[in-house]
Amino acid sequence: MPPFDVPEGDPFGTHNLPYGVFSLPGSVDRRVGVRLGDHVLDAGAAAAALGSPYVSLLARPSLGPLLAAGRTAWSDVRRALTAWLTVPAHQEAIAELFHPLSSVTLHLPFEVADYVDFYASENHARNVGQIFRPDAPDPLTPNWKHLPIGYHGRSGTVVVSGTDVVRPSGQRKAPADAAPVFGPSVRLDIEAEVGFVVGVPSERGRPVALGDFREHVFGLCLLNDWSARDIQAWEYVPLGPFLGKSFATSLSAWITPLDALEEAQVTPPQRTHPLLPYLDDTGPEAEPGGYDLRISVAVNGHVVSEPPFSTMYWTAAQQLAHMTVNGASLRTGDLYGSGTVSGPSERERGSLLELTWNGRDPLELPDGKRAFLENGDVVTLSAWAPGPDGVRVGLGEVTGRVVAG
Repeated sequence: MPPFDVPEGDPFGTHNLPYGVFSLPGSVDRRVGVRLGDHVLDAGAAAAALGSPYVSLLARPSLGPLLAAGRTAWSDVRRALTAWLTVPAHQEAIAELFHPLSSVTLHLPFEVADYVDFYASENHARNVGQIFRPDAPDPLTPNWKHLPIGYHGRSGTVVVSGTDVVRPSGQRKAPADAAPVFGPSVRLDIEAEVGFVVGVPSERGRPVALGDFREHVFGLCLLNDWSARDIQAWEYVPLGPFLGKSFATSLSAWITPLDALEEAQVTPPQRTHPLLPYLDDTGPEAEPGGYDLRISVAVNGHVVSEPPFSTMYWTAAQQLAHMTVNGASLRTGDLYGSGTVSGPSERERGSLLELTWNGRDPLELPDGKRAFLENGDVVTLSAWAPGPDGVRVGLGEVTGRVVAG
């Protein structure tokens, strides 16, 4: 089937057009690609073939230059790509520049500058609070409804989908143990998240306002923030996650631009506490800050959860505003994760910690029970969002296989 003949309703049709970086068999040269159906267009070669002024942004080995170019350029390039893929004269000029997805190698699409992970799902936070503080009058910490809680992670271990995840080792200590021991994590977990990719940097000392979110954030993608719960439980008091989180974060190879998700914007859950002005998105003129993303979590091909992103209490715009309110600057390639996405029902929990209630209630999988991940397990996150005229917008999946350390 010619690459332009994408089946009707395909979630990766011309209404989507996510960006990635690929290389061809036998070559180390990396190229910016745009996905159409089950093919990838060499975007830089297409721009050169058509004499486009955007060749300087697309004929690159990374999305970095496009990310840094800003919102006007993002919209202009998207319009140009749509024309290249739909106008017959353009189609003829670029038909030979498509490659089957199955024949290319996909790479991390941009250089990750800084990485921040948030904790934005009220359902997830309540579940975690009930698991670890069952006698507390409120499972949420006192600050939770007043600010988006987060921490700075390790950008150097963000890996592209398909990269094996080596089981981490570290110190762990069960409550009944007399002393800590060292060894491989026995409570390896996943966190189903959405990552947001920053394009335009900001000046240090100047916070990014809530309304400027779309001027700085290029797009989003699926993200799996692997977690060693036993290492984390012993080390995180009082400073928060460290070795239990820093060993690997898996990122989708495809970045979906925000412009492809206009129909997926939704109003976030009702605010139950007054917000300080820099976070207040409750005004009548506020743009809906949530996104209706339907996520699926599969372990060894078996779907175990379907978390809804629309339930997230804190939005990506609020997270960006909070992340910079102290004057911290943004850099092109900054990545921040939403935190675990969990819905109100048991089938909508985005981590094994919640799904098994800290191992108490193991999952029944076709290949045996799971409290936490075993070596050889493959975890895959996939998702879609509502698009124009009822069609779905597909998000590139993120997958990883656990291997022994």
